[in-house]
Amino acid sequence: MAKNPTSEVKLTDRNYLAEAKMRNHFAVIDEPLDKGGDDNAPTPVEYLLTAIGGCVSITLRMYAERKGWDLGEITVNVIQKQELTSEGIKKSLVEEISFEKEVSEEQKAKLLEIAGKCPVAKMVKGETEIETNIN
Repeated sequence: MAKNPTSEVKLTDRNYLAEAKMRNHFAVIDEPLDKGGDDNAPTPVEYLLTAIGGCVSITLRMYAERKGWDLGEITVNVIQKQELTSEGIKKSLVEEISFEKEVSEEQKAKLLEIAGKCPVAKMVKGETEIETNIN
């Protein structure tokens, strides 16, 4: 049985530079200079956008392989948008998906539906509870 995914993040004593460990992989996280960081790595939001794009592209490739569709390279751009509303700043995400190979309108419709089934995107849409504890 697969182990539950985990991530351990330690904030160093260097402004906002954090070190993350996921299984046998390591990543660093930071904030840009204008936010008080040293701009040594992507921000947490940039990692989140990357996680969504990665998950969507993998989900689409898995589906296409089962259908025998050759999509070629799959590109997913995930953009965070902000707009000022009467209730304050509203943030939203936009996914722009493109394929190297030609896809029919019928395939596009199905792939759009499948993109929404990406587990990371579903988490962000509020389908996963977060329990927070301080040890």
